[in-house]
Order: sequence, then C-alpha cells, then structure tokens
Amino acid sequence: MRAAVLHSSAIKKDSPLALEDWPVPEPGAGEALLRVEACGVCRTDLHITMGELKPLRESVVPGHQIVGRVEKVGAGISAELTGKRMGVSWLGGVDGTCLLCKKGMENLCDHPVFTGYSVNGGYAEYAVARADFLIPLPEDATAEELAPLLCAGIIGYRSLRVAGVQRGDRVGLFGFGASAHLTIEVLKAWNCEVFVATRGASHRRLAQELGAAWVGDALDKPPAALDCAVTFAPSGDVVLAALASLRKGGVVAINAIHLDRMPEFDYDSLLWGERQLRSVANMTREDGREFVKLAREIGIKPKTTVFSLADVNRALEGLYREQFDGAAVIVP
Repeated sequence: MRAAVLHSSAIKKDSPLALEDWPVPEPGAGEALLRVEACGVCRTDLHITMGELKPLRESVVPGHQIVGRVEKVGAGISAELTGKRMGVSWLGGVDGTCLLCKKGMENLCDHPVFTGYSVNGGYAEYAVARADFLIPLPEDATAEELAPLLCAGIIGYRSLRVAGVQRGDRVGLFGFGASAHLTIEVLKAWNCEVFVATRGASHRRLAQELGAAWVGDALDKPPAALDCAVTFAPSGDVVLAALASLRKGGVVAINAIHLDRMPEFDYDSLLWGERQLRSVANMTREDGREFVKLAREIGIKPKTTVFSLADVNRALEGLYREQFDGAAVIVP
C-alpha cells in the first residue's frame, strides 16, 4: 500500500511526510483492517508533523479521522463486521483498568492509544484499528462528508458539553476552522445565539453564512456577555479574550491539545465571579457515537477541500496557512 510517513529523526517544516510503499498491515487479535475511503486533516496532525508534540515512534503514519470499510478481522472479532463502513477517531484504545477508565472517563485513561500518533493512522490506503473503538457510519453520505465528523465534529461536541452549554445560551466560538464550523450547526439546533471571533476574512464570512449572530476579529469582544465559550485557536491570548467575554459564572472550554503559551492575567477582572477555565482532553466512544447520530439527524454537512494522498503535505501546509475554510480531507 501507499502511505504518508513521518520519520521523527527527520522532522521538517516543509513537506514533513514521505510517500512510501508499505506492506498492508495484518489485524491482530481484537482488531480490524480497513480499506481507507477518506481521512480528515486535523490541527493535531500539524502539532505532530511539526514536532510540537513529542514523537512516540521513529516512524508513524498520521491521520485520525478515518472513514473505511472493514476488509478483514483479527482473532476474537465476528466476521459479520467485514464489509461494514466504520470510522476511527483520535482515541484508538484505552487500558480499561485504570482508575479513570473505571470511573467512566476513558478519555483521560492513563495508558491511551492515539490513532496516527502512538499507532499508525489513516494517511494510507489501509489502516488497522481496535474493533471495539470503531464508530458505525451511515451509507447515505460521502466519505469526504463523514471524515471531519470523526474528530473535528466529535471534539467540538464534547467541548460544548464540557462548557456546560444549555439550549438558548449565548455561546462564543473563538477560532472558526474545521471544528467550529461543525459546532455552530449543533448550537443552531439547540437555539443558541452564537458569537464568533476569528482571524481571517474568509473564516469570518463563513461564520456569517452559517448564521452567527455576531462576527469579529480574533481578540474582539462580543457585544453581549456570554454564558459560555469554546476556544479552538492554539493561542493563550485567545483564551483570555474568551474569558474576558463571559458573564459571572460562565465557562470557557479550551479545545486545543497544544497552546503556544498561557499569558499572565488579572484574577480580579477575568476569573473572579466563579468564571471557570476547563480543558477538553480527547473524547470517549460514547461522544463519537452520539455525535455521528446527532450530525445525521440535524443534517450537518461539512465544508471540505479534498486532496489526494500524494498531496498530503500541501493539505498540511494549507491548514497551517489557513488557505481554506472548513476541513481538509485526504482521499487515497
């Protein structure tokens, strides 16, 4: 098979992935082999390929928003799974025995497996995944439409839950890329008033087209105090801008696996009044299945830009430079 590979000993900013011929992997016990139909490009992939997240392997195939069809199963998995369309997300496995797993918080497992980071992912023609972490996908949608749902969508949905969003709330979205442009659709379905602060004129236009009540620049303050907010940009300055926009008792959920820094801030003016900062870490299988079902019910259709596997480096560069709206998707 063809695979786009990151070699940790040779990480470089330009064209970090090498297109190589690899053997088709064999599924082990409890695993399934999928023929990849599409794989979404996530900002976490940027952090991995740029070396901002510490490499966990000498060589790895990134990509963790995989839409595929099961071609083969390993020991212990029913052959009835063969031929079914399934999704793979960032959280590729947990130990199931640590304290947090036992408490139902598998997203915080002490020994997690991360697709495209600690195990090979979906920037390839085939991928192997734990069968019990596969997400059933509908047949009445294209692979390109489904791929962004599997991390950008799921993590945005979890962020709304972490922020404590209730129907009818005033909600701020700070940053408006792949995840936020799906999150706003959920908020509209929940009759929330949405305020978007983001850099980039095209991102602001997309937010307006998708029904935001107000749109401003990245650090602008919305005209009304917010009940809660989610930050999508990997910037500590944006976190403080969101915090400054809250009413008393409001919550900011930080949806970023990596922040450039966290600036000093004034407690009395920004955090006092029982305002809260919460981080969003990974997702659970339940999050994934709930969100995919919700996305189909409310008709979420991501805005996508499609790239071939040979153009994966161009997709990563385009994401870094914010050259397209919505989500990038690799189709092998």
